[in-house]
Amino acid sequence: MRGQPGKPGSTWRGQPGEPGSTWCGQPGEPGSTIERVNPSQDDVLILGGGAIGLATAVALLEAGRGVRILEAATVGGATSHGNCGTITPGHAPPLAAPGVPMRALKWMFTPDAPLYLKPRIDPALWHWLLRFTARCNQRDWLASSRGRAAILDDSLARMKEWIARYGLECEFGETGLDYVFRDRRNFDHYARECGPLRELGIATEVIDGADYLRQEPSLREGVVGAVRFPGDGHLRPDRYVAELARVVRAKGGVIEEGCRVESLEPGADGVRVRIAGGSGRDGRDAVVAMAAWTPALIRPLGLRLPIQPGKGYSITYARPALAPRRPIVLKDRSVCVTAWESGFRLGSTMEFSGHDATLNQVRLAALERAAREYLREPPAATAVQEKWYGWRPMTWDDLPALGRSPEHPHVWLAAGHGMLGISMSVASGQLVADLMTGRAPAIDPAPYRMERFQ
Repeated sequence: MRGQPGKPGSTWRGQPGEPGSTWCGQPGEPGSTIERVNPSQDDVLILGGGAIGLATAVALLEAGRGVRILEAATVGGATSHGNCGTITPGHAPPLAAPGVPMRALKWMFTPDAPLYLKPRIDPALWHWLLRFTARCNQRDWLASSRGRAAILDDSLARMKEWIARYGLECEFGETGLDYVFRDRRNFDHYARECGPLRELGIATEVIDGADYLRQEPSLREGVVGAVRFPGDGHLRPDRYVAELARVVRAKGGVIEEGCRVESLEPGADGVRVRIAGGSGRDGRDAVVAMAAWTPALIRPLGLRLPIQPGKGYSITYARPALAPRRPIVLKDRSVCVTAWESGFRLGSTMEFSGHDATLNQVRLAALERAAREYLREPPAATAVQEKWYGWRPMTWDDLPALGRSPEHPHVWLAAGHGMLGISMSVASGQLVADLMTGRAPAIDPAPYRMERFQ
């Protein structure tokens, strides 16, 4: 061991009991040294150690490719860490839907609204918003819904296979998910949407408020109805990504944490990745899976990926005695509630404020206020374990970019999963691995190609 894991300037070679793990750092800390621990060229360099990068690594290792993951901080420590862990084919409808622009205008200057736009001069954001608004129509809503449904359905099926095959201990369950309403008009709107969803193969159940309250004693009176998605699942996301990392190491992949990628240089026969501090890595191929940081890395390559960082928040608590039996979305407040054996989480909200790194207490308070409005036993302040924010990589069509770069044959993209990175992770990783190895993919890759943005 040289230096301390997680400190700038440290190098950590191997975790006890986890072969193939490497820490790389930056020079400058007294007593720490840097070693070049990779071979002259790796097979596949995966840039980003969140759920998407890890799932891609597992799929590539299964296909016989070698992988080295380069993660700027710690594996799964960014966007994959603090979300609500719902696995949601029922969330196939995109954020860009008819009626959303008018609601967004009403919320624009309300700091605790479910969707908040921080006023500022940002041409890229305003261009993104114009393209997003143009897609808020029935035709584009349906097109995005089809693409999202395909990848979500495939991902849930594959995720169950991986959980069984690799023994992933991540508190996975298939209890379904409920949208819960106290606003009659909102409930009626979503009940009408069940017809188009069934045409996409998404099972739904519409439940009257009185019946729902008899089924779910954790909720207060005032619920007018619920829409259930019986095919949805849930897991604990931080444990899921930790388990994926375990599988990557067990299958011979290498994970380097504390390695911040500064540039990507494609060549005729491979790629060169430059790391903060002056070191570099060479690979046959590179997969860019850096979530909301992807556009800045690939922009110098002439690639335009219109991702905006959609900031979300969550609060994790000790589990209360009376908790919902399945994940629920307090739909009038756009707040998700997930209870695991090991904890309880409130999450969601969407804030377009760039890469603002403040923990906005107004947004957190909105989560807690919604819990008090709906839950008979809202979590106590004394039970708080973590307050968190993360940036979701939002494209204007709510579909990820998956596949080969249109300009560079050794550069591949796996980014732009919005609020559904965990849900889409396994199918995304498998699709990229299939395309890289020449296998016939299980789902049509056309809706996710990078070319639609060029």
